[in-house]
Amino acid sequence: MSAVLQSTTPTAEPVANYRLSLRRFTRNKLAVAGLVVVVVFLLFCFVGPLLYSTDQTHTDLHQVNLAPGGAHWLGTDAVGHDEVGRLMFGGQVSLLVGLAAGVLATVIGTLWGATAGYVGGWADAVMMRVVDAGIAIPALFILLVVSAITTPDTLGLILVLGLVSWLVPSRLVRAETLTLKSRDYVLTLRATGGTHGRAIARHILPNSVSTIVVAATFQVADAILLVAYVSYLGLGVQPPKTDWGGMLSAGLTAAYSGRWWLIVPPGLAIILVVCAFNAIGDGLRDAFDVRGRG
Repeated sequence: MSAVLQSTTPTAEPVANYRLSLRRFTRNKLAVAGLVVVVVFLLFCFVGPLLYSTDQTHTDLHQVNLAPGGAHWLGTDAVGHDEVGRLMFGGQVSLLVGLAAGVLATVIGTLWGATAGYVGGWADAVMMRVVDAGIAIPALFILLVVSAITTPDTLGLILVLGLVSWLVPSRLVRAETLTLKSRDYVLTLRATGGTHGRAIARHILPNSVSTIVVAATFQVADAILLVAYVSYLGLGVQPPKTDWGGMLSAGLTAAYSGRWWLIVPPGLAIILVVCAFNAIGDGLRDAFDVRGRG
């Protein structure tokens, strides 16, 4: 029986498929460019402050609203903060919240969807009705209500975003689970006394990796946008902390006075990072799509 299990359990084939998927991804120039952009911004935000040190806590009224120049490459804001340093400082919050919330939402959605799809029956019906009801309520609305009631910090934003963004991944993973649970290696495991949890952990989740990874990239992009929306409305992290959305909100009125450097850099940062994660997601989806393999 162990020989039967080994013969019906995918081993070498998934490894070969993942290698093929990697080659397909690297041939997608837009996806590779998106990956490069993400890596550059991660280095800029988390390594950059070690090389370009600025004070982002205290104000300096002698350095207010300076135009870009030699001492301050992107000028200063209304309280004398260096804009390059501010961009790094705000990017740490935006990227950290986006990545952590995206991963949290994907983990919750994966576990919920895999359980619902594998168990089936009335449990699946009840669990997916919960998902349908949650999708009917815009995530931005829930986030705005929570932010208006409480004063969110970085951890709070991560938890709230993760708890309102897991619905779409759960539907994707459930659809994948409905296909996988009828495969021979899952049926063999169940016939030999394997538990439901073992079937999900041993076969369902590993063979859903492509769907999970693609969903995670889009969830990160959505989380970064949601943080920017809330912070733009003044309901994000509070000073002295900031993020790119908060920088946009603070620099909006100054832009009408010609101080473009207060709004263009954070705006471009949001656009580039979100487009980069979307490009990575598209590239991963095409790379894992078996219908496109020849």
